[in-house]
Amino acid sequence: MDSSPAAPAPSLGRPATRLEGREKVTGKARYAAEYALPDRAHAWPVPAAVARGRVTTVDTAAALALPGVLDVLTPYDAPRLGPSDDPTLRVLQDPEVPHRGWYVALAVAETPEAARAAAAAVRVRYDAEPHDAVLHTGHPAAYTPEQVNGGYPAHRETGDAAVAFAAAPVRVDCAYAVPPLHNHPMEPHAATAHWDADAGTLTVYDSSQGSGLVRSTLASLFGLPADRVTVVSEHVGGAFGCKGTPRPHVVLAVMAARHTGRPVTLALPRRHLAAVVGHRAPTLHRVRLGARTDGTLTAVAHEVTTHTSRVREFVEQAAVPARVMYAAPALLTTHRVVPLDVPTPSWMRAPGECPGMYALESAMDELACTLGIDPVELRVRNEPGAEPDSGHPFSSRHLVECLREGAARFDWAAHRTPRRDGPLLIGTGVAAATYPVYVAPSSARAHAFPDGTYLVQTNATDLGTGARTVLAQIAADALRVTLDRVAVEIGHSALPQGSVAGGSAGTASWGWAVHDACTSLVALLARRPGPIPEAGVSVPADTTASAKQKSPYARHAFGAHFAEVQTDTVTGEVRVRKLLGVFAAGRVLNPLTARSQFVGGMVMGLGMALTEHSTVDPAFGDFTQNDLASYHVPVHADVPDIEVHWLDEHDKHLNPVGGKGIGEIGIVGTAAAIGNAFHHATGCRIRALPLTPDRVLAALS
Repeated sequence: MDSSPAAPAPSLGRPATRLEGREKVTGKARYAAEYALPDRAHAWPVPAAVARGRVTTVDTAAALALPGVLDVLTPYDAPRLGPSDDPTLRVLQDPEVPHRGWYVALAVAETPEAARAAAAAVRVRYDAEPHDAVLHTGHPAAYTPEQVNGGYPAHRETGDAAVAFAAAPVRVDCAYAVPPLHNHPMEPHAATAHWDADAGTLTVYDSSQGSGLVRSTLASLFGLPADRVTVVSEHVGGAFGCKGTPRPHVVLAVMAARHTGRPVTLALPRRHLAAVVGHRAPTLHRVRLGARTDGTLTAVAHEVTTHTSRVREFVEQAAVPARVMYAAPALLTTHRVVPLDVPTPSWMRAPGECPGMYALESAMDELACTLGIDPVELRVRNEPGAEPDSGHPFSSRHLVECLREGAARFDWAAHRTPRRDGPLLIGTGVAAATYPVYVAPSSARAHAFPDGTYLVQTNATDLGTGARTVLAQIAADALRVTLDRVAVEIGHSALPQGSVAGGSAGTASWGWAVHDACTSLVALLARRPGPIPEAGVSVPADTTASAKQKSPYARHAFGAHFAEVQTDTVTGEVRVRKLLGVFAAGRVLNPLTARSQFVGGMVMGLGMALTEHSTVDPAFGDFTQNDLASYHVPVHADVPDIEVHWLDEHDKHLNPVGGKGIGEIGIVGTAAAIGNAFHHATGCRIRALPLTPDRVLAALS
């Protein structure tokens, strides 16, 4: 127990460096492909070369003749898998090819180089079928699903938006397009699998956002009790959503390990990621805004068309944020989805909010220009008193304060006249941001030891966000000790269950359980007579009952982005000169790691606006930009000094730690602010991202 006469200064709210930082910069931290188990083999998958069809033969003779090759698994001889609710994981189970890049064989060899050579030597013949990979709003196969990602209803309407729009004195009716986008984490998907035949156990080291979900999925697929499967995701080199569910690489690694009787590592080459680990689906938007001449909205309609694969339905919830943002008596939000012969889309940082707010905030800027009203003021005038869709009161909402604070820090009023500097046109733009508050049931265990140190355990995952450090800070404050007396164990399926690291819900979910375990431990130690025994004292906590309680409040984080942009009229190059974000996201628990998360999201938004895009090749049905040479993520030269600020927001309707989550709101609205600044500078409105030189020059001409 802490015997000091006074409690130490709080850890939460103070900057703390990452607990695992030294391990990462010295190379001590091991990632999924770096577990060099004895007698380890390596695997390399073979992607399908047709967009749709059926495998007719797989010739493995040349591959098996190469030095060091152990075997090649095919749909005809691979181990059979058990049930799964995710059909993207049923690899090598039948000869059907639902899209280009679907895995049709797996080479296993002594070294990664030998496995790659063997995969290249496999000869596959197909019975190709006609395919369709082109999304357009009039596609005859488009339908309205019951739900979209996140469990939201696909269609919602309050009032009659069509009638209200037609009657509005001022109207904006615009179409916007966001292309397919890819997560591209620094560490590609990888797994190392080891079967212990004598013990009947499976151990897997996986690059995943949630080892607990990987564990239960593998147990079902390979017919094992869950307690015989261990999954370790101690260090993960980024994810942004594409590691949120198990992916084919981990199933193939386990399959190869069982087949060969040896540990097997499978690290996907980056060129494979576009086809097998998810992507942000393209979204086609129609936004209609009707308003009075003073800018008061009378109608908001946001209609989205997107694609999904024929393997599994995933519908990006891009119209959902319009249900949150602005007061209007008539509100229509709806989604249509087209099943195509393409890879299955999935989560990418702020799914729904990111592309949806690009369209909505661009339309708000167009309305401001039409009315001649300042874009900040237009948003303020349409601030709702309750959530427009549900009518629920907000637990807290400080969007207006973010806009006002951002305008002051940016010196917004002084920059509202477009400028010219030789061939450069310079302008400014603004956009709002929002992201919902999620929390998931989790559990934790807190231990006290006689030497005055503590250990906190929960199966959280640190994707590089600083989760370990913030959980230690939560524990230190609840235990009333200094941070250096707390150790944290995460990223192992044998630990108390933790939710998946996604939806900006990690700290709120795991932190709640950690807080409860630590406060219970303090109470137990206060009641307990005598010293702590050598083995220590432990207390568990489980937030399932608390976290599942439905809140009567609409809970969201909000923010505002301000951008200054220059456009070169000679080259068509667009550069961001200044980027400012102001956020209201509950209690900021660690300013150091929080700023990193906000800035990281804003950089991704900059990439979305200016450089990042992927193209579905209609002839081949795959993504043309499938590596970092063709898919252009922002580099240092693209990124200006980014300013981040946040409001000190106290929301008592959240969770014991008071955080709303900050991993995703930074990307929401950034692209719209940049696009709006481009229009302010040039007078041209480009409604399809990104703002590449070819599009810019065409618009300027």
